[in-house]
Amino acid sequence: MNFSRGRSREEPEINLIPMIDVLLVIIIFLMLTTTYSRFAGLEINLPTADAQVSDDKPVEINVAVTAGGEVVINKRPVNGTDVAAIAAALRAVAPANAKDPVVIINADAKAVHQRVIDVMQAAQQAGLIHISFATQAAQR
Repeated sequence: MNFSRGRSREEPEINLIPMIDVLLVIIIFLMLTTTYSRFAGLEINLPTADAQVSDDKPVEINVAVTAGGEVVINKRPVNGTDVAAIAAALRAVAPANAKDPVVIINADAKAVHQRVIDVMQAAQQAGLIHISFATQAAQR
């Protein structure tokens, strides 16, 4: 029995207009919900560790660089402004039995950049490899 005699055979047709409409709605939705953010700073991914927190505080050596270019180590002014004099003062202040003392540089905002670099070089010459910079929060 052939039931298809009375019917005319239509070829299947895919209507693309509704599919295009749906895709445009999806694109508009994604454009509106996506956030575009620009960071002015540097993006840094810090490493993670599962180590226990140590109760021992590291030995800190505070180095201050004034706006006039004077170097003060642990509240004592350094005689001389060259790298060798600063390195000698850092060696004198660093305890011999301390494990990896930290040099904290407190530089004035108007200090000469070269003086800060000199302190960093002096710390390297003195064998102090851990250096940190102190900052303060901006006042609003």
